[in-house]
Amino acid sequence: MANIDGARNHSTDSEGSRESEAFRLASVERYEARDRLPALRAGQLSPAQRALATDMMEGIANNFQGFISVRNDGALLGPWNAWLHYPKIGLSMWELTKTVSLNPSLPPTIRQIAILVTAVYYQAQYELYAHRVLARQVGLSEGKITAILAHRRTPEFTVQEIAAYDFTKALLGGGVVPDQIYRAAVSQFGPYGVAELSHLVGLYCIVSITLNTFDVRVPAG
Repeated sequence: MANIDGARNHSTDSEGSRESEAFRLASVERYEARDRLPALRAGQLSPAQRALATDMMEGIANNFQGFISVRNDGALLGPWNAWLHYPKIGLSMWELTKTVSLNPSLPPTIRQIAILVTAVYYQAQYELYAHRVLARQVGLSEGKITAILAHRRTPEFTVQEIAAYDFTKALLGGGVVPDQIYRAAVSQFGPYGVAELSHLVGLYCIVSITLNTFDVRVPAG
């Protein structure tokens, strides 16, 4: 009987050990799925990361306000955290962001329409969260924002807004932008404005893909 009981105890211990290991692995998987790139605090940064973080913090303070982009402990969120993890890539991405974002020729509402259409296409949740806020800040109406989120035009759009919406949708659809849509955009924004618009869409395609790769979610609160 002692041997049988001992065997049972050993079996029970083994099963418990397997269950504990399974629980540990499941917990790790849940953690990694929720937090693929943990937010980096100042003390964790290399010199290259620290220089990039300082520049991005300044850019955020000047251009990206109204939504949660920095944690209470100073750690960056959104695409900025992803770029900070890989500063060689992140520095290039941040320089492109500044080039496309600083002193643009396009009206703010046109820029936000293009960004929201792109974010909707990729279903990039953090991008949708942030740019709904920014779109409201620049005066885009709730009706227009709601229409974009529902993948449709609205009669509320101005001629310029229609041109931006159609051009962005055509770019995201793949292939050459139809001549009629291209010419409509040039008539509203000029050749340089269309180049700026196309690079803005390209930038936010990369931003959206980055957010989706690392499962960057809307922060609590």
